[in-house]
Amino acid sequence: MAELSAFAALRYDFKALDGEVSNHIAPPYDVLDQAGKDRLLSQSADNIVAIDLPHVPPKSLGPPESYEASARTLSAYVERGTLVREQRPAIYAYNQVFEYGGVTHTRRMFFARLRLEPFEAGSVLAHEKTFGGPKEDRLALMKSTYMNLSPVFGLYRDPDETVSKALASCTSGPPDAVGTMNGVENRLWIATGAAIVNQIVGAFADKKIYIADGHHRYTTSLTFRDWVAAERGEALSADDPANFVMLAFAGMDDPGSLILPTHRVLVDLDDLPLDKLVATWADGCEKVSADAADMTLYHGATGESCPLRFTNRKVLASLEPAKSEAWCELDVAYLHRYLIDELFCQSLGGGQSPKIRYLKSEDGARTTAKDEHGIALICEAATMTQLATVSEAGDRMPQKSTYFYPKVATGLTMNPLR
Repeated sequence: MAELSAFAALRYDFKALDGEVSNHIAPPYDVLDQAGKDRLLSQSADNIVAIDLPHVPPKSLGPPESYEASARTLSAYVERGTLVREQRPAIYAYNQVFEYGGVTHTRRMFFARLRLEPFEAGSVLAHEKTFGGPKEDRLALMKSTYMNLSPVFGLYRDPDETVSKALASCTSGPPDAVGTMNGVENRLWIATGAAIVNQIVGAFADKKIYIADGHHRYTTSLTFRDWVAAERGEALSADDPANFVMLAFAGMDDPGSLILPTHRVLVDLDDLPLDKLVATWADGCEKVSADAADMTLYHGATGESCPLRFTNRKVLASLEPAKSEAWCELDVAYLHRYLIDELFCQSLGGGQSPKIRYLKSEDGARTTAKDEHGIALICEAATMTQLATVSEAGDRMPQKSTYFYPKVATGLTMNPLR
């Protein structure tokens, strides 16, 4: 099963900052553009984004000098004491306090190291595909810095609350660092006591880890480990830092662990009448009341809405016989593989797929439908159970199936790899 361990993080000098790190943390690198990077650096030239985002956009490999610059900046931060190394290995308890749907939530997490293993081994499970460009970018950055700069986000089951109770004992006092990012308050506690570290680490002896966000970072860490061994010309020792990757761990059962939907908008449809799309999908959907819908259509030109229920889910088993039952039960699998790839393409698309925009908010999806002559598909969120069962079956969810909110902050802890 999963093997966790405490680690001596490289981190900002919290005491020098009076525990206030709002101007030093950043969202994950893959949600930032140049304007976002510039905004963070305007708040503080020492923001972690100066190291973690050397090349924009990070979906492809950048010039070598950009990664070399990140390494120099990292070294400069360490030399002048902006970043300090923890004196003892620790577990870092991490809470995110945020509002969603008019309710205040707290997602209780922690940072630790996880021993790397391929997904095929069965203890660490993926639910998304990975692509070459982002992995090349992250690998170049790891080679230049020898550092996990941003965490992979992993989930675990904790039905008896063993881990959550242990974390509660870590967070009873004031946090060592607090930082607000995009309206979310991030709180961090450093736990070095052997008893609490052993309690949390020991609780994972029979657990699996489900990657939520950071699939590219995890697979890149596997490649980096092998690269380090090749560079040295020998196998790595069991405790070599390159055998591990830094994760932010959250419980699937934690009420603050939210999966939000990602909505789709079919654009450039020349104001296709809503009834025509509904008729095209008649073999797979029926009109229902809003509270019984699997998906709601919104017509950008007229403002009409139409709630739909999926009626032919068994068709996926014949269209994709190699896929698991869990995959075939996904709403987005049914939407893309059947409603779009089969019915839409054959009847309305002339054999071609429509242009699709992906939006996090319903309002954004509706606005895009209006502005781009399209129809918004307001989707329901996937569940934790679906993520787990699809992952355990060895399948991957379709693109943009899960949106975990809020994003884990980068810059609270970093994991040295040598």
